[in-house]
Amino acid sequence: MASTAGIAAWAFTPYTWTANAQDTAAPKSPNDRWRIGCIGMRYQGSVITREALPFGDVVAICDVDRHVREQARASFGSTAQIFENYQDLLAKKDIDVVLIGTPDHWHAKMLIDACRAKKDVYCEKPLTLTVAEGQRIIEVVKETGRVVQVGTWQRSDARFRLAVEMVQAGRIGKLQRMTVVMGKNKQGGPFPMLPVPSHFNWNLWQGQTPDMPYLAERSHYTFRWWYEYSGGEMTDTGAHHLDIAQWGAGLQHSGPVEIEGSAKYPTGENSYNVATDYHAKYRYANGVELEVLDAPRGDYNRDGVMFEGDAGRLFVNRGTIVGKPVEDLAKKPLNREDFDIYDNDNHSRPERKGKIDAIKNHMGNFYDCTISRKTPISDIVSQHRSVSLCHLGNIAMRVGGKLQWNPETEQFMNSAAANKLLKRDQRKGFEMG
Repeated sequence: MASTAGIAAWAFTPYTWTANAQDTAAPKSPNDRWRIGCIGMRYQGSVITREALPFGDVVAICDVDRHVREQARASFGSTAQIFENYQDLLAKKDIDVVLIGTPDHWHAKMLIDACRAKKDVYCEKPLTLTVAEGQRIIEVVKETGRVVQVGTWQRSDARFRLAVEMVQAGRIGKLQRMTVVMGKNKQGGPFPMLPVPSHFNWNLWQGQTPDMPYLAERSHYTFRWWYEYSGGEMTDTGAHHLDIAQWGAGLQHSGPVEIEGSAKYPTGENSYNVATDYHAKYRYANGVELEVLDAPRGDYNRDGVMFEGDAGRLFVNRGTIVGKPVEDLAKKPLNREDFDIYDNDNHSRPERKGKIDAIKNHMGNFYDCTISRKTPISDIVSQHRSVSLCHLGNIAMRVGGKLQWNPETEQFMNSAAANKLLKRDQRKGFEMG
């Protein structure tokens, strides 16, 4: 099957700016530029900060690792104030927007506190650690009227956007089934307990999560492989791919009615505790089915989203979009009126093809919306629903059996044990307001 030939026939209005602050589409006056506060400055935090530079100036940086925050200040102009505690950053009156690039377990509380501090927020995915956190975020964003963009940048990538548009335009007929393939969770351990580095505030890093002995592998990138702080691949890649699946199905503000899952778990002490193998199945009220499979890490030919309808199918991932409906675009392009899944594109439509370029588009959409006060493409309601799908899968794997879910009340109807996992205890002093 042809991979991307059909994209040439797909009439997107280009997004013309680049990372060069002198680009003609960049802000024209100081009054149009953000004053940016950045929280969490390791890899992804630095990535989103760099892509925000065409729109604003970094005036404050926060990280619980002194080495990281000092390096970040050196990288982004050397004039920003630096903080260890994000609450001190939020107290600054000269910050317009906050970028949150911390580990997952901090996203909800930081986002809520930033909204209450009257800041607009770009928050990395996954939006939450629990379903209950997402429910509270929606309440606070509605109360405060802040603009919030979640970092599910695949919504601003040309291939994924095309796939969603085609499914909703009926190019594969009536949608019947979706399959999402993600990598296997990383395994490792036991890891040695070491003294906490003098430059690293371990207590503050842990936040709401249980106070545990310091392991270097708990923090930084590898936090993803501990359920205390994340959800493994189900919430890491799943926050992207399951979001695209629900968006394509037109169910981005709802959820399934039935979930079942299975998994195998490691048992070693001081070791990664995410599932060694995992599998989940979902069914929606309209009969559409969704299956989640794991594949060997690095198997990028399988990693992605398959949509199957009664008249065809298509597959999309970060490298390609394939299927006969894609080939047919050359002769039968989508009409402009078919592009109805997002109303506030303005000039930030996703034309570029690579990951970093998609993040540029996503950041540009956020900037557009801070000016227009319209809803960003990765709105908090759809993102709560998407990451809830990830959480529900992980819960089903732990509890076992076939779980009945009410997407209106957001409660399991046949399992008290599963309902208990919709929220978590929060350590004293770090509770979410």
